[in-house]
Order: sequence, then C-alpha cells, then structure tokens
Amino acid sequence: MEKFTTLTGVAAPLPMINVDTDMIIPKQFLKTIKRTGLGKNLFDEMRYTPDGKENPDFVLNKAAWRKATILVSGANFGCGSSREHAPWAILDFGIRCVIATSFADIFYNNCFKNGILPIKLPQDQVDKLMDDAQRGANATVTIDLEKQEIRGPDGGVIHFDIDEHRKKCLLEGLDDIGLTLQKKDSIESFEAQRKQSQPWL
Repeated sequence: MEKFTTLTGVAAPLPMINVDTDMIIPKQFLKTIKRTGLGKNLFDEMRYTPDGKENPDFVLNKAAWRKATILVSGANFGCGSSREHAPWAILDFGIRCVIATSFADIFYNNCFKNGILPIKLPQDQVDKLMDDAQRGANATVTIDLEKQEIRGPDGGVIHFDIDEHRKKCLLEGLDDIGLTLQKKDSIESFEAQRKQSQPWL
C-alpha cells in the first residue's frame, strides 16, 4: 500500500449528502477483483449520459477538477452496501483523501485499508473547504497527516483527529497484509516449533 504523508492538490466539491456506494461505483462494475481500472467508472451514472458521453455539468468532468486528489462532500458519505470496490474506484481515479462531516462505518474502515485518508470535520469547517474547492485549480489544499492539519489556499489551518493506529498504518503504508508480515519471523518460528512438536498436523 502506498504511504500517505503529505498531499497537496486540487479538491473537488461534491455538495451531496448520503452519497452511497452504488453512486460511487455502480453494481455492474463489480465483476472484477482487480483494484485497477475502476477509476473510469467512478460516479459513472453522474459522470456519463445514458449514451456514454461525458456529462459536462459533473464536477470531475470539468477542466478545473479533472485531476482532483481530494474530494469534499456531505454527510454519511459511503453509505449503502459494503463493496470494497468503492474505495478502489476512488483511489484508481487518483483521489487520496475524502473530507466529510460523517462516513458510513464500513466505507470509512475500507478507506484506511486501501491507502485513502477519510477526514471527519464539523459542518462549518467542511463548508469552508467546500468553498475553497469551488475555486478549482486556482486553490490547492495541503493535507499533512503527521501534523494532522489541512492547509487551505488562503493560509488557514484546520486540525483533524485520527486514530493513532490508523495514522501509523497510513504513514508507513501498511495494510492488513503488511501488518501481518511485520510478524513474519515470529510466525515462521511458531510454525517450525509446531511442525517439530506436532508433525502429524
């Protein structure tokens, strides 16, 4: 998993509440178990018209936000089914941080397991960042995970809270497999001892 330390980029505004996982990546794109290739279908039903053309009114189709790496949205982001394809699609598009007042629990947990930083903030602070995001490529935002700070284009700083264990995993690029491999020597030692003491297993 790619480490998350400091991220500076354009924030895309998506002022909607209850953005569910079917909106993030519709069910017809869940046939793959690969984590790549899903970005082109992120928010598919909002990004494209029924005949497959880009919807020019959708934020990620506008020039100022095509390369957004941060998404600012409304409450209860990631609700709905528990599909892990949702964070996969967000990450594959290039977004490494999602900011909202609240997240659905399973989606929130899946973000950390895939190298995405979900940040919960009070409504007034989300409103400020949403306003900054409306300015597009003229206003970049910096996320500093070590300092737990968001620096806006006008120099303002917002502090955010994060669980220390999850912070450590993101900073070091450790998913569940990476955490397990940190215990590789102990696991191999246990297996060798078990094979000696219980060779019939």
